[in-house]
Amino acid sequence: MTEQQPQHDGVDRITAQWRAVRPDLDTSPMAVIGRISRASRLLERGIKENLTAHGIEPWEFDVLATLLRSGAPHVLTAGELSSAAMVSSAALTNRIDHLEQKGLVERAVDPAHRRRVLISLTDTGRELANRLVEHHLTGEEHQLAGLTADERDQLAGLLRRVLLTLGDHTGDPAGR
Repeated sequence: MTEQQPQHDGVDRITAQWRAVRPDLDTSPMAVIGRISRASRLLERGIKENLTAHGIEPWEFDVLATLLRSGAPHVLTAGELSSAAMVSSAALTNRIDHLEQKGLVERAVDPAHRRRVLISLTDTGRELANRLVEHHLTGEEHQLAGLTADERDQLAGLLRRVLLTLGDHTGDPAGR
């Protein structure tokens, strides 16, 4: 059995170049951040390709999935949805207008607080979101196929620590 040669990625080339011109620098942070950045771009591209193959843009899926994971009756205030989707209220208004025209969400005035707007999934929107989340998870499974279940758990734990270090302390598992 022959020993497998270590594989190199684009970040290895970049850090090697830095070591050659600045051997006095510790490039280990660059190796981690560079890989996270590159992985993010590649993962986002794969997610976009998967969703657009089903006729949905990632931002549409984000809104639909946020409403779906909020639980029955799949209704959030515009403010809650804006916060969960991490977009401005103006951007959310445009997104809701678009999804409402497609018959995927409905907008209503909150009867308890007339100045609040409630956004809910239509039956069509809920059915689509449920189908899409299955396709989305299949796509993510494919993207992580190079890792074992234990490696995924380890990576998830390490990335959680990075996010907490960066100040991502929502305290709400739903991300709201």
